[in-house]
Amino acid sequence: MEQVRYGIIGLGNQGSSYALNIFEKGKAKDAVLVAACDNNPVKIESFKKKTTRDDIVYFSDYKEMLDSGMCDAILVETPHYQHPEMVIECLNRGINVICEKPAGVYTKQVREMNEVAKKNNALFALMFNQRTNCVYRKMKEIIAEGGIGELQRVNWIITDWYRTQQYYDSGSWRATWAGEGGGVLINQCPHQIDLVQWVVGEMPVSVNGFCQYGRWHDIEVEDEVTAFFKYKNGATGVFITTTGEAPGTNRLEISGTGGKLLSENGKTLTWYKNAVDSQEHCKTATEGFKKPDKEIIEVETDGENPQHAGIINNFTAALLGKEKLFVDGKDGINGVELMNAIELSGWNNAEEITLPIDEDRYLRELNEHRAVSKIKTTEDGAAANTAGTY
Repeated sequence: MEQVRYGIIGLGNQGSSYALNIFEKGKAKDAVLVAACDNNPVKIESFKKKTTRDDIVYFSDYKEMLDSGMCDAILVETPHYQHPEMVIECLNRGINVICEKPAGVYTKQVREMNEVAKKNNALFALMFNQRTNCVYRKMKEIIAEGGIGELQRVNWIITDWYRTQQYYDSGSWRATWAGEGGGVLINQCPHQIDLVQWVVGEMPVSVNGFCQYGRWHDIEVEDEVTAFFKYKNGATGVFITTTGEAPGTNRLEISGTGGKLLSENGKTLTWYKNAVDSQEHCKTATEGFKKPDKEIIEVETDGENPQHAGIINNFTAALLGKEKLFVDGKDGINGVELMNAIELSGWNNAEEITLPIDEDRYLRELNEHRAVSKIKTTEDGAAANTAGTY
């Protein structure tokens, strides 16, 4: 195989963006888009008006596209609840697949996906494009090498997800328990929820979630969240997010006894590096107020931040035997578990939820919310241009 043949399931915002902004613009190396599927004919016709390609084969049934033999790899770009089912169908046919974030809505669903992935030889990846950001890769590297000493605190304020009511009204599945399975946690923040455990190198041991539902919008799911994390060594963390704040902030600070790392907007990285471990200094210092000496380093990175195209190109290269897979799809369960823990706590007056989560309890309570979820009749034919919004 010299070129990987891709198919896309779902021609909504993200699927059409990949087709038009990555494949059509030649950003996908050694890859070609040969097929696309959507069960809404309006979306297919809308996409046809935007593309210059006239050789893409269209399907209304994704299983027919999988069985056509046309595709070596699939991009799953559908509402969240459908991700595991579609990934499993691909894997069981030996078709390689990249799944959009999140891997699924609840961990029991994702666990089944991962079990199937273990039994099949097909390659499985998650679209965790933020992991390609040189800033987050460098933070992970520094922490793994002991650069901040023992973990003390994690703080992420990620409040620049501002969305209007029109955004939520643009799709019948958006911002509903039945259609989406959550709000800002499961739609906007899966990348940061993934990164907060990937960069730090561990999951919290417990979570308290303070969630407000429809605080800033006419929606039934959460659009305002403050979560409190506890780690196994006693370190703590705070994760704050919303879609109701403008202009918003994106500030990640991870502190330890050896110093701290500070990233603003995922673009800059500053390392406050202690000359001596703060706990050692505490025990040996002869002055009551003297802090350890520190060096302030504006960290240099490789400057690479290829985002979605980077994930697709790595996946293609892995299929062609040229690179190692960067994001194993089975990693997706960690972020889903953390989201589920925050949500479960939010439903129960900020109850402390220990990890691993009680999967049966979460699914039971989610289904209770789904049972009373509102039905929206919004026309789902339009696909917005999401370029530059990540």
